[in-house]
Amino acid sequence: MKKTLLLLMVALLCAFHVVADDEATELNCEVEVNADKISNGSRDVFNELKQSVTDYMNTTKWTNATFGTNEKIYCKLLFTISSWDDGSGVMEGDLQIQSQRPVFNSSYTTALINFKDPKVHITFMPGQTLEFSELEMKDNLTAILNFWAYMIIALDFDSFELNGGDPYYDRAAQVVRLAQNSGESGWKAFEDNNNRSAVLSAFTDKQTAPIRQMLYDYHRMGLDQMVVTVDKGRATITHTLENLAKIYDVAPMSVCLTMFKDAKLDELVNIYSKANTTEKENVYEMLYQVYPSETNRLEKIKQTSN
Repeated sequence: MKKTLLLLMVALLCAFHVVADDEATELNCEVEVNADKISNGSRDVFNELKQSVTDYMNTTKWTNATFGTNEKIYCKLLFTISSWDDGSGVMEGDLQIQSQRPVFNSSYTTALINFKDPKVHITFMPGQTLEFSELEMKDNLTAILNFWAYMIIALDFDSFELNGGDPYYDRAAQVVRLAQNSGESGWKAFEDNNNRSAVLSAFTDKQTAPIRQMLYDYHRMGLDQMVVTVDKGRATITHTLENLAKIYDVAPMSVCLTMFKDAKLDELVNIYSKANTTEKENVYEMLYQVYPSETNRLEKIKQTSN
């Protein structure tokens, strides 16, 4: 009897330990690896890459914050591998990053990030262990994962509290500083307008600071309030869209404008589906100034019926 009770207690303690560890992490990350373009070698390495990245993203403790299981940030990483050297393990391709945030008191989730990182150059060999470090760059793969983990968390925190993501932008900046000395592509300042350095700058430079205010107002004061008062919440979103023009005036090529468009343009069509004609026209004009090449998508805002 005593032995049975002892075994039961051990099992319960082990179960608690698993739950506690699970609740300590921040991300609920789904990973996919598309290697359809690769015809050489065994495809087992891509399955192993998928599992290793999944484990790394979901078991690493990224912050000091406390997260419950139902508070984890849902995100998705889709690697598309365009070339692979099975001898060296070098892979090249791109990475699609997506993250979502729940809307208060509803079953609706809204996109925070929907971005393609086009310069992914990594090395992965069967049996390779992904090792986390804040103090050094272990390899380009973990550096890329670290950067996007911190950006996902930073934007999520910004959407709940004004400038709440500050500590995680700082950690992303540390990743960029370490990686810039590696010679790997995708990290250098002014290399192009869409690399990781540019993404970080878009959310941390003073001239594009309105994007941070937008993240909070759009989500916490807009979408979250629409559950209570649709018109009031939508009016807040309309007001915060004015920040897009402010950013466009000083940094028309900023990647944050592209990131907002890719995450939110289709959602805005739904948000204004019940708006009056005047409100739709105002929103259309604001967005058209910033996204003139998106006329077909923007027209849907005006076309939706009341």
